[in-house]
Amino acid sequence: MFEPYYMNDLFIFSGNAHPWLAEKVCEYLRIPIGNAKVKTFSDGEIQVEINENVRSKDIFVIQPTCSPVNNNLMELLLISDALRRSAAGRIIAVIPYFGYARQDKKVAPRVPISAKLVADMLQVSGVTRVITMDLHAGQIQGFFHIPVDNLFAAPLLLEYIRTHFHNNLVVVSPDAGGVERARAFAKRLSADLAIVDKRRDAPNEAKAMAVIGDVKDKTAVILDDMIDTAGTITEAASALLKRGANEVYACCTHPVLSGPAMERIENSGLKSVVCTDTIPLNDHNECKKFTVLSVAELIGEAIIRSHRGGSLSSLFV
Repeated sequence: MFEPYYMNDLFIFSGNAHPWLAEKVCEYLRIPIGNAKVKTFSDGEIQVEINENVRSKDIFVIQPTCSPVNNNLMELLLISDALRRSAAGRIIAVIPYFGYARQDKKVAPRVPISAKLVADMLQVSGVTRVITMDLHAGQIQGFFHIPVDNLFAAPLLLEYIRTHFHNNLVVVSPDAGGVERARAFAKRLSADLAIVDKRRDAPNEAKAMAVIGDVKDKTAVILDDMIDTAGTITEAASALLKRGANEVYACCTHPVLSGPAMERIENSGLKSVVCTDTIPLNDHNECKKFTVLSVAELIGEAIIRSHRGGSLSSLFV
């Protein structure tokens, strides 16, 4: 067991995106959360004031850029700028959910590469390192000129699946892009693999067309990095049930859950959805289908090792 840190060693700060997660991380580290004021003026401008002496210290700012994405991103940028101007030693942005990650390339003429712009803004604001989790596209790490540690929620999800789902298991990728992730899970679980062929007619609209692989009389676990409007997951669940699956579950890291997501999940054939708390689920507690696993200890361990100069390799397993 590590020795508790003291306030002269490092500070943990948080914006308003997910203060509960920051508190859980601080509980794991056995330190209080840093004193900072993050409020808004009457016209909506964000006001930040750091009420600690952070000179030459290691500062970790826990702030997922979830909904409202632009507000939370701006809070993170302003907190980082305030820390930089306060002569902080290192400013490590802990971004459990990295917003704008889906816009990582030009998919049409005259469109931005938003993930690259966000990376540039973080660096300009003073961030010297980024710790994130399950990036939508791993190559986003190359958009930064600073170290990026991309943690994975796989150990948490694998442990839950092993404990709760046993015989006749098939891991399902909801689209072609997630096959590598699903194959890795299937290998470690000694389970079968299936793929749902998906046709997307417009952004946030998906249509599952066919199932590749045998799912008849099996327990199907659909695996994805995020659930946004839940169109992909619910269409995949419907396709799997039509192909004879006994039960269908879903697992994801980031429960974005925008628009009609909750209604779709409630009305779908999914037995349950297993996700992590990289994004707060405060507005969705009424849905009984969700099981939330906490990433607080994983992030806390990453902070310990980053602060002490230790290796994070074992956290990627």
